[in-house]
Amino acid sequence: MLKLKERIKKEKMTSDFKKKEAIYEIDLFNATNERLMEISDEMGLALNIQEMVRIRNYFKEKGRCPTDVELQALGQAWSEHCCYKSSLPAIKKHIYSIEKKKIVAREDAGVAEFDENHYYVVAFESHNHPSAIEPYGGAATGIGGIVRDVVCMGAQPIALIDPLFFASLDYPFDELPKGVKHPRYLFKKVTEGIRDYGNRIGIPTVAGQVYFHDGYVGNCLVNVGCVGIVRKDEMIHSSAGSVGNIFIYAGGKTGRDGIHGVTFASAELTKESEEESRSAVQLGDPITKEPLIHACLECAKLGLLEGMKDFGGGGLSCVCGELAQEAGLGAEISLDKVPLKEKGMAPWEIWVSESQERMMLMVEPKNLDEVLRIFKEWDILAIPIGRAIEEQVMRVFYKGRMVAELDIDFQTSGVVYDRPYKIREIKMKEREFEMPNLDEILEKILSSPNVASKEWVIRQYDHEVRGNTVIKPLQGNALNQTHGDAVVVKPLENSYRGIAIATDVNPFFTSINPYMGARSAVDEVCRNLVSVGAYPDSLADCLNFGNPEKMERMGELWEACRGLGEMASSLKLPFISGNVSLYNETIHGAVPPTPTIVGIGIVEDIRKCVTAEFKENGDPVYLIGETRKEMGASEYYKAMGFEEGVIPSTNAEILRKNMDALIVSMKKGMIRACHDVSNGGMGICLAEMAIGGLGAEICLHGMGRLRMDFKLFSESNTRWIVEVKRGREKEFEELFKEIKLTKIGQVGGTRLVIYDKKETKEKEMEKIIDMPIDHLRKIWNEGLWKLMGNQ
Repeated sequence: MLKLKERIKKEKMTSDFKKKEAIYEIDLFNATNERLMEISDEMGLALNIQEMVRIRNYFKEKGRCPTDVELQALGQAWSEHCCYKSSLPAIKKHIYSIEKKKIVAREDAGVAEFDENHYYVVAFESHNHPSAIEPYGGAATGIGGIVRDVVCMGAQPIALIDPLFFASLDYPFDELPKGVKHPRYLFKKVTEGIRDYGNRIGIPTVAGQVYFHDGYVGNCLVNVGCVGIVRKDEMIHSSAGSVGNIFIYAGGKTGRDGIHGVTFASAELTKESEEESRSAVQLGDPITKEPLIHACLECAKLGLLEGMKDFGGGGLSCVCGELAQEAGLGAEISLDKVPLKEKGMAPWEIWVSESQERMMLMVEPKNLDEVLRIFKEWDILAIPIGRAIEEQVMRVFYKGRMVAELDIDFQTSGVVYDRPYKIREIKMKEREFEMPNLDEILEKILSSPNVASKEWVIRQYDHEVRGNTVIKPLQGNALNQTHGDAVVVKPLENSYRGIAIATDVNPFFTSINPYMGARSAVDEVCRNLVSVGAYPDSLADCLNFGNPEKMERMGELWEACRGLGEMASSLKLPFISGNVSLYNETIHGAVPPTPTIVGIGIVEDIRKCVTAEFKENGDPVYLIGETRKEMGASEYYKAMGFEEGVIPSTNAEILRKNMDALIVSMKKGMIRACHDVSNGGMGICLAEMAIGGLGAEICLHGMGRLRMDFKLFSESNTRWIVEVKRGREKEFEELFKEIKLTKIGQVGGTRLVIYDKKETKEKEMEKIIDMPIDHLRKIWNEGLWKLMGNQ
């Protein structure tokens, strides 16, 4: 069956598609339900039968057939990507209303208070399907889009974030599903796309994570975030403002790249997606983006803008409709004025194209000339294409003819489904087995891709451009650095106040238990922020799940939202920004439930921040928190080939008390080093602290009667290892008198040595780990480099 574009090209007319000059009118009135679905498929609308019937009824009331321009606009606005039609009930119930009083705005990006005169701005989204099809361009335009979300609030972008998820890098080629690229290629090209775009616009990529899980083999996940800063009196809203305001199109030209991007992202990938959906991936242009940012922010600083919004999903159709709806107005737009990359584009293609580097500015007529002058000085296109009107209707014109007229609410409100869901039964139990050689297991875990050094990725990004990244992703001795828990950015020249950024989720936890895994993600991101001396202030979430029309997938979403909501509510942390990415599924199956979390913390004085590496011979080492036999989905069990086990639990009240005490101890200057205990447990945490600095001698006896391997490799939540300044032990212990605290050893030497009591003898100690730091550093550093090489 011919697609609509092919019909237009071949000029084969049917009774359903009647061409009138440059547009088609589609006869929905005489179409059967089967034919309605064929029209949806032929036009790439990705709308179901209920939605097509609703559209038909709307136009019956209007007494006319819809144009292709109108149907395409509705396909974009009613997509899962744009209106959250499956996820909205879960988000509203569990996430949306938490601590709303702390949220200044939640539009294209979330806004919260930084200090008396400034807000910080956060945006966090996904670019999953495009990156699976064209990884370099998909990842690059993900960065471009998230930067625009921050800029359209009037904020200067100061940091980029990139949580990435792929299948195993050594996945067998002969087992790859048809039409799927190898994870090693995807990893390489995604990293290059983020690197090239971020570096070229001069915004540091400072935080992220890389996870490997074979559940991502058919559908990698590329989540991207951006943090910005704005003066309170310069913030811009995503609104058309008032009647008569002018819509100014600014930035790059419109082309056929990115057409049907949001409808493509709102369906499962298939083996044909590689060829059929490539045109849905946009083409990024960072060389245009950089001056576009400057021009937009200059106009905002001068008070020339009444509103601003970026061209995201759905292109012109969505940006114009959403700006008008936010103001309670309508709009009249002329497509003839839109600058095009190529000749012969149909009106509907111009209306829904998602070509990159485009912003829509709302300007009062009196400020029009000044805005156009500024953009001309920056050598960026800026063209008036329409105006805001009082009637709440979207009217679109092309060559003197009205080609679309839709009620704003009908276009932008979309549909919401209370989809049925099923919460799968989860049975978690630990297994019995003999303890292996712990030296060998530590080495195996330390070199595994999910634990090994991510330097291969980090060094490709310029994480120090602009000179404001004061606590970096790699910490410690300049020649022998280790992973930090969070980064800290100093956004203002004349202030020592800082913003800490961390991102977390463990998809192995969530794949077994979405509820407990989501709770763990919040716990870990908070631990990361506190580890550098920041108190958590807000969260952002990117909810990556499979097909919501499948009851078990929908159940995973509900359970994850419940877990996130409970933890955030208990900790009084608002979700100021977020995104939902569904249909991350192929014939190979759904991705693991992946509710990725970004945490934002406030540092009162960056000069008091703490890093992860051991620093001073003779300093005592403490473990904060309780270690339990919760080994499910742990790096230890994966190294042993075990799949079952109990997922670590978390208690928000205990977490809060621990964070409070740890922050106070840092403010008082007691802590020299801090690292949270997560992937790989204490064994890996201690190794990473030693890799970036000095060795340590550790005794696990004070931790109780757990078996040695469980003490070393349990991934129980709400734990940190800290190096306390020698001589301040009593003061430190007094702060933690109501909290589980264990003194476990001291810093010193060039080896990591760990003892525990022999199980057969009451008082005799046994050396269970004894390794030179140079050896630990070597195997940790080689993990990813051996798989990826100098590519």
